[in-house]
Amino acid sequence: MTYLVSLLLMALIVGLVAVASNPAPYFAAFGLVVAAGVGCGVLIGHGGSFLSLVLFLIYLGGMLVVFAYSAALAAEPFPESWGDRSVAGYVIIYLLGVGLVVGLFWENWYEGSWVVVDSLKEFSMLRGDTSGVAMMYSSGGGMLIICAWVLLLTLFVVLELTRGLGRGALRAV
Repeated sequence: MTYLVSLLLMALIVGLVAVASNPAPYFAAFGLVVAAGVGCGVLIGHGGSFLSLVLFLIYLGGMLVVFAYSAALAAEPFPESWGDRSVAGYVIIYLLGVGLVVGLFWENWYEGSWVVVDSLKEFSMLRGDTSGVAMMYSSGGGMLIICAWVLLLTLFVVLELTRGLGRGALRAV
């Protein structure tokens, strides 16, 4: 289990470096999907199976809409990819920074952090986070309605910003 979570954490760092180093929104959105999936895998490994599912669905439902519109606005005939020299330079700089931080915190890193909850019953659906769903819908129902309206308002704001010259939400590329 420790090896799986360590592998997921390394993949999370690679996904975040892919997002941070790439100026083109096409490849950065793919890096964000990878980072979100691997981050939810880390949450599953630490006992938050329902929470990770909810976060991943919210991410896929909400954030990818914004990246689709930003990719439509930044349409380039030849976007920079991960193989270009400038992007590879940023990847090396970010990975060296991550290596420096890992070197600073290498001693005694496992004693007080990354403890799996619920007595090491990994990947079980009977966890503490599933009992909070009833509380979220009963006491937090008003906040859920407010969040839904805010997301709808955000969608209309993005549609208005990407409208172009009065031709609706579609933009000629």
